[in-house]
Order: sequence, then structure tokens, then C-alpha cells
Amino acid sequence: MTGEISIAGVYVPALLLLALLALILTGFVTRLLALLSAYRFVAYRPLVDITLFVFLLGLLVLLSAPYGPPTP
Repeated sequence: MTGEISIAGVYVPALLLLALLALILTGFVTRLLALLSAYRFVAYRPLVDITLFVFLLGLLVLLSAPYGPPTP
């Protein structure tokens, strides 16, 4: 994962873009879970939603990391 991404000459932190993508994916997954009535097995829905966001953000950061040994 690089530190910054240039969008039309404006440097934006890569983590901010990944967090926005994770927020969008969390919205889709929560709607899917609500459609499937999976939230009835959960005691506290907001905690599950935050945990889902953190999990998806971590997964996106992991997948965006470069592979291979670090370059000197």
C-alpha cells in the first residue's frame, strides 16, 4: 500500500480511499444480512456493523499491500 494517491493533483491518503471503499462494502453487506434476517441471531447490531467495517478495512489493506520483499 502506498502512502498517498494523486487525484487531479491533490494527494489523498490511501487509507482514506480504502476506508471509503470499506464503508460502501459494509453498506452492501449489512443490507444483505438484513435481507437474509441474519441480524436476529445477533445481540447488538451496531457492534456487528462496526466489526464488519473494521474487518473489511483490514482485508482491503492486506490485499492492497505489495507482495515480495521490501526494496531498499
